[in-house]
Amino acid sequence: MTKYQADRLSVAPMMDWTDRHCRFLHRQLSRRALLYTEMVTSAALVRGGALHLLDYGPEEHPVALQLGGSDPVELAEAAALGAEAGYDEINLNVGCPSDRVQAGCFGAVLMERPALVADCVAAMRAAVRVEVTVKCRIGVDDQDPEAVLPDFLSRLRDVGCEKFTIHARKAWLQGLSPKENRDIPPLDYPLVLRMKERFPELHLSINGGITTLEQAQALLDAGMDGVMIGRAAYHDPASVLGAADPVIFGAGQAVSAEAAARAMMPYIAAHLATGGKLHQVTRHMLGLFTGRPGARSWRRILSEGASRPGAGLALLEEALEAVTGAPVT
Repeated sequence: MTKYQADRLSVAPMMDWTDRHCRFLHRQLSRRALLYTEMVTSAALVRGGALHLLDYGPEEHPVALQLGGSDPVELAEAAALGAEAGYDEINLNVGCPSDRVQAGCFGAVLMERPALVADCVAAMRAAVRVEVTVKCRIGVDDQDPEAVLPDFLSRLRDVGCEKFTIHARKAWLQGLSPKENRDIPPLDYPLVLRMKERFPELHLSINGGITTLEQAQALLDAGMDGVMIGRAAYHDPASVLGAADPVIFGAGQAVSAEAAARAMMPYIAAHLATGGKLHQVTRHMLGLFTGRPGARSWRRILSEGASRPGAGLALLEEALEAVTGAPVT
């Protein structure tokens, strides 16, 4: 694919969700969408030596590593580790609003420190050859997004950053939980679209509140370079990703939920053979048949049985039979 082609549709980095098992499932549904890791802190890699957090399978490409941090030197070292591991892109988190992230001075609170973000991006770019990108909000707290966002983009453009994903909501660092920050601040798609008009040289993806391929295509048609989908891609992966390749990328065939489930079986068998547990993979598959007859039975069988000692592929076959054999009403 050409540069940035995969970014026409991407799956958002989501803590506790987009681990390597989740990404392998999503890759069975779309061969072309860009996938992201969960956020990994630069401190965990550089000071903690937690290099296992960089583990992924070659089948996951194109895949991006998202880093959290605010120390330019440490982020540069972490980016180098990610590039050495073979990630296609290194992304800096400037959007997470959680208290823990704020206490570490990274995530959305960095929207208030654009000069520091520019220093971080410049250091990361100097350390790696792969693309360094940024995921941000339109602003935080009482900031005026109309003034803050273009200044933020300009500063990072000037240090060589070309690609951004913009969550089209403010983050309220005081008074709202991370969950509330995903829903309560109003979406402002028109502002993000104006940023694309103002910065045509930048690759801008939009994120926030997008749940269907139809919405994604409409935003692409409106001028955005890319669309990032989060929770909908996790909770209803077959609907969002199964038809993404022909609909968004104009290539390939749609993949059914059944085909994706079958494609997971060799992967699960290999995982079990190395001592892994069934639920570590199947917890990401619970939404695979969302909206289908038998979906409740699929979820129940996997939820109740996958954590039991000795649970294996027979349980997945049982769950699959329950959903594929369910009568259409």
